[in-house]
Amino acid sequence: MSEHTPEQPTQPEAPATPPAAAEPAAAPAAQAAGGNGAILEVNDIHTYYGSIHALKGISLEVRQGEIVTLIGANGAGKSTTLRSINGLNRPRKGTIRFQGKDITGEAPHKIVGMGIAQSPEGRKLFPYMSVLENLEMGAFQRTDRAGIKEDLERVYHLFPRLNERKTQRAGTLSGGEQQMVAMGRALMARPKLLMLDEPSMGLAPIFVEKIFEIVVEINQQGTPILLVEQNALMALDVAKRGYVMETGHIALTDEAKTLAKNEQVRKAYLGET
Repeated sequence: MSEHTPEQPTQPEAPATPPAAAEPAAAPAAQAAGGNGAILEVNDIHTYYGSIHALKGISLEVRQGEIVTLIGANGAGKSTTLRSINGLNRPRKGTIRFQGKDITGEAPHKIVGMGIAQSPEGRKLFPYMSVLENLEMGAFQRTDRAGIKEDLERVYHLFPRLNERKTQRAGTLSGGEQQMVAMGRALMARPKLLMLDEPSMGLAPIFVEKIFEIVVEINQQGTPILLVEQNALMALDVAKRGYVMETGHIALTDEAKTLAKNEQVRKAYLGET
């Protein structure tokens, strides 16, 4: 990111400890979370597309250190929920709080600056830009050049294949490799909350397994994750808690292991009869 103007380092979470300290600042996030440890609190939001009532009173929370999954059929409102959180579709009613602050009406770029980053459905890469340039776009609001370099190394550690292909145009990569770029780009924002929208969509089974392994590793490094996923079996396997969405509302919520054993969930989303 050579076009950034150098500034004095502004990394309060990077003490003189091993490189792992350069990863997302879990401790400050926890201090700013709500009384129940929730870093994200969505309360009774109603979101519309014109006159279409897409979300009908959604409430959910993500606590520090968790992977929380949102599962449901196509059109249930999962992606709209993420778009409401990141400011792209503002709810007409209800509140969204992040680290205790109401962000319901904030602009998307401000929400990113606060610490919420998303890997979108369909990946949405810049196909004619290189892998490295796509990753750098994730840090476009940052000016801490040393921190950006550290996070780029972290992304290459998580996704070694991206280091091998950093000069290659993103549009020429395989689907699995493009998903790695999309996730890496989100991590370059150094998020306090990472939102993943259908990370396994269209991927070969071997890539699906790898992506979910990395999702778990990212979480273990200190980043809470809100995961939207149609592959309910994989999602419930890696998540701590889950929400089941049906036509714009939450139909069921519980511990992920409990949901995976629920007969209704198994019939509707795990392919059992």
